[in-house]
Amino acid sequence: MLENLKQLVTESAQDVIVNNPDVPNEQNEAAIQAASGSIFDTLKDHLASGNLSGLVDAFKGGDTGNSGLAQQATSNFTEKLAGMGINLDSAKNIASSLIPGIMDKFVSKTNDPNDSSFDIKDVLSKISGPDGKFQLSDLTDLFTIKEGETGGIVDKIKGLFS
Repeated sequence: MLENLKQLVTESAQDVIVNNPDVPNEQNEAAIQAASGSIFDTLKDHLASGNLSGLVDAFKGGDTGNSGLAQQATSNFTEKLAGMGINLDSAKNIASSLIPGIMDKFVSKTNDPNDSSFDIKDVLSKISGPDGKFQLSDLTDLFTIKEGETGGIVDKIKGLFS
């Protein structure tokens, strides 16, 4: 998954990073790595903090580029670029030009049944940590109303306290 994410960033980074005079050529690879790392770290932070609704909303599709996930990943990437010695204004411009589009592509590829480069179960298992205890079905079952069922997450939560 990380390799595919890095490839997605590399495909999108030509103009924003590689051809950008504000990013020294010897830092192009590090900047690309920082972009994919920022996205991965953001997903991991949201899962670790219990912000499952943010993850679910992001992976349902929609305007991911303007989501809280994209904003946090953009901020993380800006900090990493600034840490590499890139001017803060340039870092902000680079991050805001790159990350939202990559997040949209990432979610689109994850939701595309004809694209096997990203699988939501693989993504969530990678960001959930080495124990592998997180199961996508645990999350999706909360939000899915199966045939013959009523309610949804509220009814399921109420059932825990009955």
